[in-house]
Amino acid sequence: MKTIYVAGGCFWGVSHYYDQLKGVIKSTVGYANGMTENPTYQEVCSQTTNYAETVKVEYDETIISLENIVDHLMRMIDPTSLNKQANDIGTQYRSGIYSSELEEVKTIAELVASYQPNYRKPIVVEVKELSSFYEAEEYHQKYLVKNINGYCHIDFSLIKEDEKK
Repeated sequence: MKTIYVAGGCFWGVSHYYDQLKGVIKSTVGYANGMTENPTYQEVCSQTTNYAETVKVEYDETIISLENIVDHLMRMIDPTSLNKQANDIGTQYRSGIYSSELEEVKTIAELVASYQPNYRKPIVVEVKELSSFYEAEEYHQKYLVKNINGYCHIDFSLIKEDEKK
């Protein structure tokens, strides 16, 4: 099993999207790469902690590749939008991909850069080594399963039928 951390606006929809993909074993929402220990949702929303709402994606690389994980993020977000996805505005909603493996960070940076010819504006997806990750409060976990009509900026129709579990 492999693990990668992805950010693309509100983590509720990003998590729900990845949970529908073949090869994704588990997703957990949380906060990545900030400056404090054990942040709360309120602290992250205050934009004083530098955390990004992030999804820890655990996956079977024999079924879904890192390249596919990156492709799905690039599909679901506007990679040229800085600190904003749809109605979600603020540094906690920045898009990014984080790994605890330095070699993987380089690979991800190359993958993200390969999408640039598809856009007029520069891609602003943050690609960094993971420095910290704290799980979000329980009420955020599987939020869209618990709250079927909950807010979501993700278009789930972007997942092809043969990609679904």
